[in-house]
Amino acid sequence: MPPRLIDSLTTTAPLAEIFSDESVLQALLDFEAALARAEARAGIIPQAAADAIVSAANAAAFDTAPMAAEFLRAGTPGIPVVKALTAKVRAADEHAARFVHWGATSQDVADTALVLLLKRSHPILSADLARLENALAALSEKHRESVMLGRTLLQAAPPVTFGLKVAGWLAAIRRSRARFDSACAEALVLQFGGASATLAALGDKGIEVGSAIAQDLRLADPDAPWHAHRDRLAALVVSCGVLTGCLGKMARDLALLMQGEVAEAAEPVGDGRGGSSTMPQKRNPIGSAVALAAANRVPGLVASFLAGMPQEHERGVGGWQAEWSTISGVIQATGAALASMAEAAEGLDVNPTQMRENIAAANGTVFAERVAMLLAPTLGRDRAHEMLQEAARRSELQQRKLGDVLAENPEVTQLIDSATLRDLETPESYLGVAEKFRQRLLASSGAQKEDK
Repeated sequence: MPPRLIDSLTTTAPLAEIFSDESVLQALLDFEAALARAEARAGIIPQAAADAIVSAANAAAFDTAPMAAEFLRAGTPGIPVVKALTAKVRAADEHAARFVHWGATSQDVADTALVLLLKRSHPILSADLARLENALAALSEKHRESVMLGRTLLQAAPPVTFGLKVAGWLAAIRRSRARFDSACAEALVLQFGGASATLAALGDKGIEVGSAIAQDLRLADPDAPWHAHRDRLAALVVSCGVLTGCLGKMARDLALLMQGEVAEAAEPVGDGRGGSSTMPQKRNPIGSAVALAAANRVPGLVASFLAGMPQEHERGVGGWQAEWSTISGVIQATGAALASMAEAAEGLDVNPTQMRENIAAANGTVFAERVAMLLAPTLGRDRAHEMLQEAARRSELQQRKLGDVLAENPEVTQLIDSATLRDLETPESYLGVAEKFRQRLLASSGAQKEDK
């Protein structure tokens, strides 16, 4: 389903579908159906009752419209859903209705449903991560020799390669993916504890039933219920915050590279993407804007989740009730950022010619460090630094090449030959181990093996 208008910049259609009313209700009902099946196998409730409960646990048969108000009044989705399911079962089998939600508690339903929604979200995020990683690996390899200005504190600095910059994005995203996948795997656990997290209502069959539910729903079976222990979910939320921050870093770089006076890269356009309502010539960084919006929003949601972790005794008040919208917001914002940056990377236009022209426009001043390092062994670091500062100022004021300014200084020409000064502005000769770093970053992210 398409997202609501007000949510359109904060989610994607697949994630909006997962967190839609019908999908959320079905996740709640899936727990109840799995509970009934497990209890029937354990001989706790009649098989006929379980069959009736499973048959009724279909979200399409319920009206979700009035449920939100009932959730609010009950303080949990569990109570209204159990009430509605019981009524649906009763209409078909009066006796079976007695066994709906047998031995469980409302938080068992809510937490397990949330985990099921996370389980269904993971493949969507993973697919967009794979798209992004593949696109970045290809970009890095294609532009391994595309020299460009390095930029420190937003000022021109010695050259790097676009391939190295992209490899840095990719490696950070891959590290974030590893954390996200690990946290997600750890968080996909059943919640089943009953009233006080002892399953006392099921006698000595609590563990048997819990294991069966977990197997049915394809969730991990925890050592014990975790009603007031939210660390697994917290780790997942935090991992999304880090991943979104890495996507935001990439987006920030791309948005800056798209500035008209820079013009070194541009996101794809077409189908209503990247245009302006008033300026036909504009090519806006729309994917970057969506990712940056997510990177702005998610840290607050992460903080909100962490603030709710100190929960009272066996089951808290207010903490876990705040989590549904928080986690939904985090997952959907992360997904929107991922999809946007994957699309941007797959269609990115890179302009190596403009990159080289921007280096040339610096008139060689970005190579001042190179000259200073040649002079420092004889003149000393401080004197060499002072001399290059003055030469760089003259170059900028007079709009002359740094090499030409330095060629007029006898102190320089005594130590550096004219051929070296002429070669001063060749960016390829001052890249250090940029390519080795690029290869190492790609190797560490699984994209390729380092050349030995």
